[in-house]
Amino acid sequence: MASLRGAPPGVFEIQQSSSFQGIQPTTTHRYAPENNGQVSHQEAPEEVSDFEEEEVDESVREDMNKLEDTFPGISDRFRLVNRIGEGTFSTVYKAEDLLYDHYDNDWDIFGQAQAQEQEAWASPPSKRRRVAGAHGRQRKARYVALKKIYVTSSPIRIQNELELLHDLRGCRSVCPLITAFRIQDQVVAVLPYFPHTDFRIQYRTFMVADMRHYLRSLLTALHSVHEHDILHRDIKPTNFLYNPDLKEGVLVDFGLAERHGAEYASPCLCTHQSYVRRSRILSSYYSKNPPSGGLSGGYPKNDSRSSRRANRAGTRGFRAPEVLFKCTSQTTKIDMWSVGVILLTLLGRRFPFFNSADDIDAMIEMASIFGTRRMKTAAAMHGQIFETNIPTIGEKGYSWEKLVKWSSCVEDLTESEQQATRLLAGLMELDPTKRLSAEEALQHEFFTSPVHHDVEWGGNPEESGDSADEDEAGEDEADEVAML
Repeated sequence: MASLRGAPPGVFEIQQSSSFQGIQPTTTHRYAPENNGQVSHQEAPEEVSDFEEEEVDESVREDMNKLEDTFPGISDRFRLVNRIGEGTFSTVYKAEDLLYDHYDNDWDIFGQAQAQEQEAWASPPSKRRRVAGAHGRQRKARYVALKKIYVTSSPIRIQNELELLHDLRGCRSVCPLITAFRIQDQVVAVLPYFPHTDFRIQYRTFMVADMRHYLRSLLTALHSVHEHDILHRDIKPTNFLYNPDLKEGVLVDFGLAERHGAEYASPCLCTHQSYVRRSRILSSYYSKNPPSGGLSGGYPKNDSRSSRRANRAGTRGFRAPEVLFKCTSQTTKIDMWSVGVILLTLLGRRFPFFNSADDIDAMIEMASIFGTRRMKTAAAMHGQIFETNIPTIGEKGYSWEKLVKWSSCVEDLTESEQQATRLLAGLMELDPTKRLSAEEALQHEFFTSPVHHDVEWGGNPEESGDSADEDEAGEDEADEVAML
């Protein structure tokens, strides 16, 4: 990757000269020191840094040393502490910002509140030691996250992520881009470090009031993102770093994000009127060649139809139904479905709630909840046919209230849980046009008129039981057992 063209001026620039064979910071946003953006290490007073010295595995230590070797001079600006995340396209490191006090850090959106919580949320076990300098002035350690983007990512993907983060700067609850560095084909983005709790702990301990704070922060972030006509495409708990003490979170990882309408494909059938969709279905191969046995035994032997391609970015278990049905006109509503899955996980006390191996299994999981009738209607919206011969999948499906009771192993829901379930129904709507937007969700009664009737959850995730109403028919009871 020789260069990344088209990015806003100053989003990320690397200057390499004979005097300093390493990285130079950008001159936008965060970096506004004196001396025209150049920090003189001789003039800057040395300080005492109270930083964390965490126990690090030897393999992680070698990885961090490799990063320092790849980016000569990075150790003069950042002190790598630990590796805090690793994904398909990038690795994230926690690092101390050695030059924090020399710049205008307007990116620090949480200000002093985050600094006060920094020490309390340090990853145990940790040891603190002081690095003494000539003047001996004590300095509070400030941390950032260094995201090393793999060279396997295309230049367009890297440029897109940095551009979107640049455009979203200043949006509440969205992780801002501090700066970025590049040497040859290596790119590192510098992001704020935000202490947070593991979602695997949160979903077991959250009460409804905690869920309300969590979702309000997440929806606030998505409202800002969607106002810029940006689809995040990978909403999931690990991409929303939430601090329950601050009752704030930040949305991260825009590696799969895209601008609305960026897909250059023919419009999906869902963008047409209902009569157009009906005529397309009636003139389709399936309608003209119906299977003799009622259900087709597979694909036609000589299928002349062209393959259908659509963006299916995201994480399994959190993909919206229109993504599974290969809709080519996806909107910001795909992110809202993922928010609904998170709320369902919190209410149902099960993570992951959907655990499909592929898209086919994911549609079967949805059909177990919504029923075959609604799934067929949803598929027809996108010009697809949904069929299943699994006998345990009913035609009508189940209500969200009943599903939450079964999943959390309780007999009745509190008034606050019922209110949250009504929000869930608006988020997990098969028809994206009827699904709540982020702005509409924030105006839901769950946030505007909350019911403060909350009790701690006393169920056991390992237990299962029959909590259906006594007047349910025997067939529904059999379907219930099969679901659990």
